[in-house]
Amino acid sequence: MPSRSDHPDNGKSNSRAHRGHTVDELDRRIIRLLQRDGRMTNTDIARKLEVTETTVRKRIGQLLDEGLMNVVAVPTPEAVGMNLSAIIGMSVDLTALHDVGDAIRSYPEVRYIGMSAGRYDLMIEAFFSSQEQLLDFVTDKLGALAGVGNIETSVILKVVKFSYEWEIS
Repeated sequence: MPSRSDHPDNGKSNSRAHRGHTVDELDRRIIRLLQRDGRMTNTDIARKLEVTETTVRKRIGQLLDEGLMNVVAVPTPEAVGMNLSAIIGMSVDLTALHDVGDAIRSYPEVRYIGMSAGRYDLMIEAFFSSQEQLLDFVTDKLGALAGVGNIETSVILKVVKFSYEWEIS
């Protein structure tokens, strides 16, 4: 689903990102259509918006090149056998914050990690296939990192909303 990247490249470098392109109304309309159907053809978009296919193709190319949207297939956690999700708050020695964040970013279970202000220094969302896998993750992976203090894990009992879409006004 296309979306304005709130997490730039999910940690990957993109030297072309945000060269100053301002998203205008036509860009927004293209993005809204792709949010509803990411497989919609440029021709179909052009027809709906009453512009040329060339215009749509160039606009989409520019939005992608500048990192202002992504078009991806996102399987649900259940589709890949991850039936247990957890939000994990971590207290970390501030001198180790970047190193700990970089280490956690490499773990395949982790879908989101953010440095935060407040009770915890890092907030993590991760998915697991079992309680045993969650336990191993917290004790063997997170617990082994230098600089990690308190870890608080909240198991998600039921997901009420799961979306990657951002409203584009």
